[in-house]
Amino acid sequence: MDSREAFIALNMIDHVGPVRARLLLEHFGNAPKILAASKSDLLRVRNIGEETAEAISSWEKSVHLVGELKRIADFGCHVLISSDENYPALLREIYDPPLVLYVKGELTAKDKNAVAMVGSRQTTHYGIETARKLAYQLAYVGVTVVSGGARGIDTAAHQGALSAKGRTICVLGTGINLVFPPENAELYERISANGAVITQFPFNRPADKQTFPIRNRIVAGMTLGTVVVEANATSGALITANMAVEAGRQIFAVPGRIDSPRSKGCHDLIKKGAKLCEGAEDILSEFEYLFPTSNRPPSPGKSGVLPALELSENEQKVFDVLKTDDELGIDEVIRKSGLPSSSVSVSLLSLEMKRAVKQLPGKLFVRNN
Repeated sequence: MDSREAFIALNMIDHVGPVRARLLLEHFGNAPKILAASKSDLLRVRNIGEETAEAISSWEKSVHLVGELKRIADFGCHVLISSDENYPALLREIYDPPLVLYVKGELTAKDKNAVAMVGSRQTTHYGIETARKLAYQLAYVGVTVVSGGARGIDTAAHQGALSAKGRTICVLGTGINLVFPPENAELYERISANGAVITQFPFNRPADKQTFPIRNRIVAGMTLGTVVVEANATSGALITANMAVEAGRQIFAVPGRIDSPRSKGCHDLIKKGAKLCEGAEDILSEFEYLFPTSNRPPSPGKSGVLPALELSENEQKVFDVLKTDDELGIDEVIRKSGLPSSSVSVSLLSLEMKRAVKQLPGKLFVRNN
């Protein structure tokens, strides 16, 4: 048995979680030795009681490892352990990183630049449209959008990232073979083709009141910051935000109507110090160093002139509208370019990231000199 198989088995044993597993690894040195240990040897480990020692020493009675390995192969997913290169680096830093991650799709080095987007399942049109827009803008400039695949804000966040042809990761609160909610089956397939669907739970594990908080810690733990788009005062999205705070990550909250209960959670977060988020630029300004070199022009040469930029067709239209000495509002840019407002908004954001234009007070835009 190799380490990966041993970790898969450990993950399936009741009473063994990441914290106990860390103590066991410190004592025995590797996962296969834990599974081979006698009950008396296991009881010598700090904080390992009778029940846990019995569960581990008799693990083959409750865990069908061969069956799980076959399910993994048949389903077309793979399992990452902490020592793997593509296991999320930020997730390793939390107090209780998952022993394993079941992955359908691929986690890549690009996903180190990830932001979580969460919110209520029961949401408003404003919340849905805001989540889609923010996710689109983030994914467009190379940020991986991470969410939980639930109804409402989660679904809108994944959809927005996919619309931008960017990367998105869905963290499940079930086994990877279960679709919850069921109407998201097609969405999960699209996500796995343009990012990854992941979970720490074995096959066939249904959702319950414990699995979602466990899922939320992965969402918060594998990202640099968490954006709460819309949440009432008791929303599970606030659990994710609290977990992000505990992990030392940035929190953003989108404001809403003061008379809407769907905005209460976000407003409370802002009062407690979360950064107010009115647009993607409020998020990106905190993580300016994230963007790959290819998204930025080289530094000006001795002449002080920026080299030629590689711009998309829409970016070029917007750039041509802006004159070096003219300050234009976004409505004027929309009128002169003839592009839809959503395309102009995204193009302006991307041009800012490429240092081609700059935004002035009053939402005015001008070319960089």
